Amino acid sequence: MAHLAAALVAVAIVAQACGAAASPTPAPSLTTAAPASATPSVALTPTATSTTPTATPGTPTPPGSGIVLAMADVPRAPVGPNDLDRAAAALDAFGLELLQRIGSDGGNVVVSPASIVIALGMARAGARGETATEMDRVLHAAGLDELVAELNALDQALASRSGWIKDGEGNPREVTLRSANAPFAQRGYALDPAYLDLLASRFGAGLRLVDFIADPEAARWLINGWVSERTEQRIPELLAPPDITGLTRLVLVNAIYLKAPWQEPFDPDLTKPGPFTLADGSRVEVPMMHLVSTGLGPDFPAGSGDDWRAIRLPYLGNQLALTVIVPDDLGAFVDRLTPTMLADLTTMSWEREGGLLDYHKVDLALPRFSTETEANLADLLKAMGMPLAFDPTAADFSGITTEDRLHIARVIHQANIDVDEKGTEAAAATAVVMDVGGPGEPFEPFVIRADRPFLFVLSDVPSGAILFLGQIADPSAG
Repeated sequence: MAHLAAALVAVAIVAQACGAAASPTPAPSLTTAAPASATPSVALTPTATSTTPTATPGTPTPPGSGIVLAMADVPRAPVGPNDLDRAAAALDAFGLELLQRIGSDGGNVVVSPASIVIALGMARAGARGETATEMDRVLHAAGLDELVAELNALDQALASRSGWIKDGEGNPREVTLRSANAPFAQRGYALDPAYLDLLASRFGAGLRLVDFIADPEAARWLINGWVSERTEQRIPELLAPPDITGLTRLVLVNAIYLKAPWQEPFDPDLTKPGPFTLADGSRVEVPMMHLVSTGLGPDFPAGSGDDWRAIRLPYLGNQLALTVIVPDDLGAFVDRLTPTMLADLTTMSWEREGGLLDYHKVDLALPRFSTETEANLADLLKAMGMPLAFDPTAADFSGITTEDRLHIARVIHQANIDVDEKGTEAAAATAVVMDVGGPGEPFEPFVIRADRPFLFVLSDVPSGAILFLGQIADPSAG
């Protein structure tokens, strides 16, 4: 078993309310304790507190809080030839089922299947028995080895999508896509070394050590600060005060941030107020962007079926794209969607669904839209088929620790997206909060007019993996 190597994490020193800068405290170290067992656990205990977390301006910094990184010294696992394809297929299936449940009220929704599955995947890495079986079923995984291989491939693929790319006029433009993982664990808590190896080799993640027991609020600030930094402050407070308690022992966090310009931007001068018909037949007036590519303009992948029309809009570099699907009846269409249909719609294989796909000159009207979703997914995930993971008396996460019986208390997810003439900016974060003790909280010219409720799917083009998925029922509500 690989041993652990301690490394310090640089944390910003926050000025106190009076304006004086805080001084860093002595550097912590990592000690290990191995109880007698066939597979010894590792107790992660820094000997000194490190720097204080980022706090809200004007708010006193909680005492006794700090952060240390403990990471297994194992290399990142290589990616198999089919791992990314399998990851994309599983995300399609999971994301569709989640959308059908969370979007059933017909409102605006955005979620990140990638963020949710990666965070849950870190928990699944330590699940055993029937708890593991249920999680595999919900995550559409064939087992632990397959799941972590797929998520490793997805994580590494997303890391390769960022870069500077020249636009049509030769100007360098930046495409940013970041995904980061951070488990936060209780100091001194005995964790299985094999679990730490998996976090390092498959998720590129090391443990941040905090003190949930003595100072849960400081730990919450640290986690929120980490998420805020990695989402460019689009998600400043993932966890609210009730989400972290003295019973929390481990919080598994994923954060995704995207900012990408269109390959073919919309002309702001063409944006004008236009009608958008709601599901009940009433109309609202919203800013409608227009993209017209007749004549010498570019062709776009677009198509239609018996009751839908769709177009895929690439971002600069053609590694990411937004598919807009405008059905005659959004609710009925989502209800009959299958993972195969969704994959076909987002990967330009629409002929299998009886539609005609081609590259067209287009006349597109699309509302500018912004939407966000905040949710505790616990009840939805239970209903999808993994109730045991949330049961304090029956959950089996013995692959993480045998010191206590851990269970998932909350799965907190936030996602937001802004789509305008220039491109798209979006962020998502997911925290799987694992506690001990009590129960957790129970998308001639081809014409397409997104002037009624529609779906949107932001995907990674090479793999087809869905990064953001949602529906817009009323763009004026953003």
